[in-house]
Parts: sequence; C-alpha cells; structure tokens
Amino acid sequence: MPDQFVPERILGVLTEHEVQFVLIGGMGAVAHGSPLPTRDVDVTPEASRANLDRLAAALRALDARIRDSDIPEGLAFSCDGTSLAAAIFWNLTTRFGDLDISFTPAGTTGYAGLVVDAEPLTFRGVDVQLASLEAIVRSKAAANRPKDLRALPVLRELLAAQTRARAVRPQP
Repeated sequence: MPDQFVPERILGVLTEHEVQFVLIGGMGAVAHGSPLPTRDVDVTPEASRANLDRLAAALRALDARIRDSDIPEGLAFSCDGTSLAAAIFWNLTTRFGDLDISFTPAGTTGYAGLVVDAEPLTFRGVDVQLASLEAIVRSKAAANRPKDLRALPVLRELLAAQTRARAVRPQP
C-alpha cells in the first residue's frame, strides 16, 4: 500500500490524535542509536477504551489496513476501540508504511510496565515516549524470532555503551 516508509508521519498522526503509546521494536532501537534498518513502526498503546478510540481514529486517518503478504493494499477491517481491544497485536499497513501494534510485547507486561522506564524524546520531529533500550533488548530476546536474535548482539553492545556512558557522567 505505501509508496515509501515515512515513520515520522505515522508517529505524527498518532500524537495528533493524542494516542498514549510507547515506541518499541526496531524503530525504538533506531531512536536509541541502533544502525540496524527497520521497515515498520512498533508501538504499545495504553489500553483504556478512550485511548483505543483515539487510536482507532488515528488509524482511520492513516488509512490503516491489515497487512497481508498476498494482498499488497491490505485488508479493510472494522477500526474502532472495541475491535482493537479484541486482539493482542495488529500488523497493519498505512499510507506512510507499516505499523505494528502490540499490547503486550514479549518479555514485558505491556504499556504500564514499559512507560515506567520510557523516556520522552523528540524523534524525527515528533514527541514520543521511547521504551528503554533494556526493555527493547529484553523483548527481542523473549520473542526469540530469527530477525530479533540477529539484532541482539548489536543492541546489547549499544546497551553496554549507553551503560558505560551513564557511569562516567557527573552526577548533579
């Protein structure tokens, strides 16, 4: 469906609709400085009905459809807060690229657990809550998918470098 991948437009529409979410996955890792490429945006939304209704409105604005490798334009679906709450994850395609929504990513307790250690960040011009790199590494390890396992050595080295950098920063 999308001609190009424009993650900041996906994130921008979510924030314009005041969706509460944490940026996770490969794009979250990129926001932490990972050099590994990714072709989708992964988020964990807060699961209240009001937030899911805002998320549904954002998804409609993005022309979101269920991603299907056999149907490039994706499959239309009933996009409302109730239908979003009925699944634990959604793999979607939008006019700006792919968007994966995971309510409880592997190795996490979901939004409430992720937002505690998330950091506010302006990423590509959009204010987001970014999952900690520790949470991203933990989730990728728990998911145990080949693509995640391949990314882990790089992400663990990035995490170690961040930990070393924090250790040498002067405390206020």
